Amino acid sequence: MRDRHLKEVNNISNFIFCNNEPIGPTNSYSYFIGANPPTSFNKVSVYPQIDKTAFIGPFSSVIGDVRIDKEVFLASNVVLRADEGTPFYIGYKTNIQDGVILHGLEHAQLTVDNKKYSIYIGSEVSIAHGAIIHGPCVIGDKVFVGFKAIVFDAIVEEGCYIELGAIVTGGVRIPPGRYVPVGEIIDTQEKANKLSRVPQSKEEFAKKVVKVNTEFANSYSLKYGGTRCSCGLCCDNNTLIHD
Repeated sequence: MRDRHLKEVNNISNFIFCNNEPIGPTNSYSYFIGANPPTSFNKVSVYPQIDKTAFIGPFSSVIGDVRIDKEVFLASNVVLRADEGTPFYIGYKTNIQDGVILHGLEHAQLTVDNKKYSIYIGSEVSIAHGAIIHGPCVIGDKVFVGFKAIVFDAIVEEGCYIELGAIVTGGVRIPPGRYVPVGEIIDTQEKANKLSRVPQSKEEFAKKVVKVNTEFANSYSLKYGGTRCSCGLCCDNNTLIHD
């Protein structure tokens, strides 16, 4: 039984396949990574593209046309589901923490650099535990989205800080460097325009969160090694060997 199990595990590829060609990464341990199912509204089945330096935590799902850039950290139990609204982009050194959900509405997109996206998340962004990011939306560089916050049908420009439990929606555009207080609902442009600047203490906190989670992308890869089990659990090869 042990030999058969080891053989099965060793046959599980450490690569994600697009057009039957491996494109990486070797440090992706979640089993739930794959193409979206073809549907009447989304006929093309596309595999994610994930940089080899990114870390995808155990029991996380990355489905469909999702591009994940360098040194991104996805913690455990994250869902990136580009099966309806598509595509998604996750920028350099962004961290998406435990329990975060990304999903998008059918055919609802916003444009960034002349390309349309259901969800676009820039570089050095932190999406904290339990937040929901629902397309169409754009989140600019160096944005912090707090615990249980919701961003839906909105553009959040660079350097904003969205506190825990806040809601940003209604097609609003949050100007750069603005602060959304705890539990606030920003659903009109008038409310968005009245937001104050991000306090310096919050800016410093957001920088620290990015620094910590960028290091996690590398340290978890070193900890778990190269084995990916079909159950979604990441582990080192030695943990599968018992006398």
